[in-house]
Amino acid sequence: MSTEKIIDVKLDEKSVVRRSPDVEKERAIAIYDLLEENYFSLTEGDQTGPYTLHLSIQDNRLVFDIHNEADGPIVEKHLAVSPFRSIVKDYFTVCDSYYAAIKTSTPTQIEAIDMGRRGLHDEGADLLRDRLDAKGITIDKDTARRLFTLVCVLHIRA
Repeated sequence: MSTEKIIDVKLDEKSVVRRSPDVEKERAIAIYDLLEENYFSLTEGDQTGPYTLHLSIQDNRLVFDIHNEADGPIVEKHLAVSPFRSIVKDYFTVCDSYYAAIKTSTPTQIEAIDMGRRGLHDEGADLLRDRLDAKGITIDKDTARRLFTLVCVLHIRA
């Protein structure tokens, strides 16, 4: 078993401001998929995983509070939310369109909206991956995608 992974994720419930059924479903799927398979490594210091990750928004900062397997604190990494604001806002707009389209649109229209949704999601995941890398955290693409979903669930206010 690899030790460079997240074994538990805790979202700060005070940070979550949007709890529609669709968002709640996305949150549950992202956490399940993340815990099933992920790569998460601290490149600074000598702490190895597995890790427990506490995610929150505090003072307009995205906080990655990283703990060890026993949930003892290791390090906190803070990211400014401003680089994510427009992507998150656009992503939620496209998601709302996607969920509405599922009910009334043709498969071709749904597919077009879904392509835009996935593109924005990839853009957000790439930004998150780059920002974490600059803070001494290495993650793979799939982990970045799942973590970006959780960042969206925290709903960074525009």
